Amino acid sequence: MPTSWNPGLVSDDLLELTRLLGQPGLDLAILAEGNTSELLDDGRLVVKASGANLASSTKEDFVVVDVDEVMALVDDPGASQADLTAVLVAQDASRDDGSPRRGSIETLVHAAVARLAREVGGIRFVGHTHPTQVVGLLASVHAADAWSRIVYSDEAVVIGHPLFVPYATPGIELGRLYDERLREYVAEHGRLPQLVLLGNHGIVATAPTAAGVEAVSLMAVKGARVRTIALSVGGLAPLSVADVAKFFARDDVAERRTNLARGR
Repeated sequence: MPTSWNPGLVSDDLLELTRLLGQPGLDLAILAEGNTSELLDDGRLVVKASGANLASSTKEDFVVVDVDEVMALVDDPGASQADLTAVLVAQDASRDDGSPRRGSIETLVHAAVARLAREVGGIRFVGHTHPTQVVGLLASVHAADAWSRIVYSDEAVVIGHPLFVPYATPGIELGRLYDERLREYVAEHGRLPQLVLLGNHGIVATAPTAAGVEAVSLMAVKGARVRTIALSVGGLAPLSVADVAKFFARDDVAERRTNLARGR
């Protein structure tokens, strides 16, 4: 069974992260926007179900997905969106109103990370949100290059070098492009990105801990605000490549980045 329902596998950390990312004051997501996931030790993925509100989620609002079976659709050029929708339905449970419990349409955003995380390590939690400040830039003419350079030191510590993925229709189309770009990033850097910027869409924050996902998400919003201000007064003046490289090479910076990712 590719997708099942087992609230007992939903950790307190995942539920707390989910509710946090949905807080109205953070403006990361509204209504049923956004989704979260946690990679289990057995290689399966716990992901928020479709239609559930982040802020009010309970452990019943998640499903458990077989990563390999879901990603097989990404690898199969003949697979359709309808095939993905069918695979994401938890056949062993339905909602109180009789509607199916189904993984989010954006489950592939999480599953693609999970599959690579099993190879390169370092990631357990993923949070996908649509922050207004970030989406504003990702829907602008500056989308592709706004985050191509680091503009302040704390951004370098928390986020590092993000990955930009151009717009694709959410679902299997986005899943295929997203997986392709993730693999290219890992081939170049030897690790998964902590922040993925989805053109005209939103962000994907990844970390070993739930607290790390929170940190990356909030720093992405600050980064968007900083860029918007800079662009409004004449343009960005990013840090030099040499300065960033020197900064990353420092032992204290490496330690701080590790601690932030682990939620310390």
